[in-house]
Amino acid sequence: MDIKSKHKADASFSMSSMTDIVFLLLIFFMLTASFITPSGLPVNLPTAASSTIVMQKNTLSITADLRYSLNDRLIDPEDLERELARLVDDQEGTLSLNIDEAVPTGHLARVGGIAAKLKQKTVLVVRPE
Repeated sequence: MDIKSKHKADASFSMSSMTDIVFLLLIFFMLTASFITPSGLPVNLPTAASSTIVMQKNTLSITADLRYSLNDRLIDPEDLERELARLVDDQEGTLSLNIDEAVPTGHLARVGGIAAKLKQKTVLVVRPE
């Protein structure tokens, strides 16, 4: 006796709707990814698990009459590189520049070149408006 059911379950599965969804998601992510712009500046964050951090901060002041003062001690402008090299001791640090607004920019450029040569970051100190 052969018993056959009138309602047979179809074992095949149509993948066309699944591929439509995948392609729609792909198009969505491709479009939105092109509109995303990174915010801020790219920086390399330091790690400090086993290293020592040495931060030196020196201050150079130049008055309107072109008198140079390194860490509140008057120096000759020609001795600036030697005196600053003695203070920084081949380590990276920060040099704060307190320069009068009447000082010609040539002096600022010279000091910036010396600081860059000695691997010092420079910060120009200004007063707020």
